[in-house]
Amino acid sequence: MQNETRKLTLGVNIDHIAVLREARKINDPDPLMALAVCAQNGADQITIHLREDRRHIHDEDAKKIICSSPLPVNLECAVDESIIDIVCDLNPHRATLVPERREEVTTEGGLDVAGQKFALDITIEKLHVNNIPVSLFIDPNIEAVEHSKQLNAQMVELHTGHYANIYAMLHSALPHSHHCIEALDLPRDTLEDMLESALANIEHAAKHAQKLGLEVAAGHGLNYHNVHAIVAMDAISELNIGQSIIARSVFSGLAAAVSDMKALCDR
Repeated sequence: MQNETRKLTLGVNIDHIAVLREARKINDPDPLMALAVCAQNGADQITIHLREDRRHIHDEDAKKIICSSPLPVNLECAVDESIIDIVCDLNPHRATLVPERREEVTTEGGLDVAGQKFALDITIEKLHVNNIPVSLFIDPNIEAVEHSKQLNAQMVELHTGHYANIYAMLHSALPHSHHCIEALDLPRDTLEDMLESALANIEHAAKHAQKLGLEVAAGHGLNYHNVHAIVAMDAISELNIGQSIIARSVFSGLAAAVSDMKALCDR
């Protein structure tokens, strides 16, 4: 008798629709228009990131999306008092606390859960008082998982960027990300060992989190080529994927891009 596998849900991050809009500082494309398309083509959740610098999603976007979405909305945000006040007013399905630096192109790693424990404790308590479940975006290591449990988060999202960068170096002829510190001329067998280690870290962290009673998500840098190994990890119950879906939608349309990714999430 086979063990029952846990349903893997797909959160579609629509931030990059707003990135396109902000390139010209106009009102098109509108992220709100993505909600029905995502819902009709297999998405289980909408994810957005309300950054402190408002570089893509704005306050009004977040309000309209949370009020209008036929799917649960996962609102990513920094541990910042003014942002958390907005999150409490918006009352999303979940808040995911993420690290944030103004100069970064995208989120470059997980929260420093140990170093920020005091601030996180206050923030999580405030969100819980407002009946908002909390996920912490962390690096895939046991220490971060255990700190997350101690902070009474309901969920962790494991940062998969390190794995995605190594995968790209092994399988892509494209230039490496400018912030990828591993972008060195390494032998293929070394890269394969690094990839195996990165996957092992994700799986060990996911299993440990599941053992502690935490729900486990994964995200960052996942795409149509590298997602298979993450999908295979039964301890992970949710993926949040954005840039690769929106990038494919430029050529295939959003409906097909979401549907294609959802098909890859089937176990």
